[in-house]
Amino acid sequence: MSAIRPYRPSDREAVDEICVRTGASGTDATGLYSDDSLLPDIFAEPYLAYQPELAFVVDTGDHVAGYVIGVSDTAAFADWYKREWRAGFAERHPLDTAATDAERELIRYGLSYGDRLVPELGDYPAHLHIDLLPELQGQGFGRRLIRRLLAELEERGVSAVHLGVSATNTSARAFYNRLGFHELPSSTPEGPSLGIATDALI
Repeated sequence: MSAIRPYRPSDREAVDEICVRTGASGTDATGLYSDDSLLPDIFAEPYLAYQPELAFVVDTGDHVAGYVIGVSDTAAFADWYKREWRAGFAERHPLDTAATDAERELIRYGLSYGDRLVPELGDYPAHLHIDLLPELQGQGFGRRLIRRLLAELEERGVSAVHLGVSATNTSARAFYNRLGFHELPSSTPEGPSLGIATDALI
């Protein structure tokens, strides 16, 4: 029976795989870039390294098939990323070896992470990423994962959380709308930014 539990270091490969298999606006990005580690090296690995206690997974009993990861202080995480993560990322993913324009753009995003934070950070200091394999979607696990993370953040005194969503990922946007996420003032059609209070009843 599938259950939500805290992340363990042994879940790392599964989290990376889920990140890739949902990395193309919710669909499988395997093989989309010359190195499948590129997506998790931006959107999963640094979170697991920085604040693993804010990572939760859905364990089916056979494997991990979903996760939510987050940080409680985005500004502090961005400083850490630039200081501790960026140089290694640049070595692992040289910009001049990018196979496509899309890959080059994604590497540039990884290299510049932390340079462009949402203006509402004072009110929405935390942020999160959530991904579920198709086998878990539509069963309420997304809501339960976010509820678990929100409760953990509220316990730490964090008042609200934000996230970014791809403009082309309409199913994810509908999911967040159902949970009560709202657009932040800085949100744009090309780069939606959403937020929610950690004490929201979702």
